[in-house]
Amino acid sequence: MAFELPELPYPADALESSGMSKQTFSFHHGKHHAAYVKKLNGMIEGTDLANKSLEEIVKATANDPSKSGIFNNAAQVWNHSFFWKCMKPGGGGKPSGALAEKINADFGSYEKFAEEFKNAGATQFGSGWAWLVLENGTLKVKKTLNAINPIIEGVTPLLTMDVWEHAYYLDFQNARPGYIDNFLGKLVNWDFVAENLAAAQ
Repeated sequence: MAFELPELPYPADALESSGMSKQTFSFHHGKHHAAYVKKLNGMIEGTDLANKSLEEIVKATANDPSKSGIFNNAAQVWNHSFFWKCMKPGGGGKPSGALAEKINADFGSYEKFAEEFKNAGATQFGSGWAWLVLENGTLKVKKTLNAINPIIEGVTPLLTMDVWEHAYYLDFQNARPGYIDNFLGKLVNWDFVAENLAAAQ
């Protein structure tokens, strides 16, 4: 069964007032994400991976150098599909409820979490992702290179931020720290993160 490019969970221009333009989505979702889907379908057609779920493909190919191309495209399809849900119109700011309590318990404060998350995104050399994950019952921040996804380590992603240049260059040029500040301040869908936490506990 071939994978399809998922629709965005909001109109492509819905985040313009929050710093992410319709033009960025036209390239990032409409071209980059779409290309990963197309390449993945071509690579798995007629193989024993063709009927597996996206997560199963990511895990099955993560440590097999002969399948690195499949892994890279499958993981990028997964990562981007998840990333779109991590944002919403009117997002950002501090979380509330059980998620806020968990962040305070595991990081000391929201501010300490934000500092660690921003640092992960800013110091990821080259292309990659910053993540908030649940690992053995504890919230942690991770950063990964290129397409790598924390699910291959057996942890549960709750939030991700794309720090490949194509995620922010049209809106922020080379100012990745500005993009990161804007992501936390105006874009994060904390409701989605809270749902992921509740489902994982």
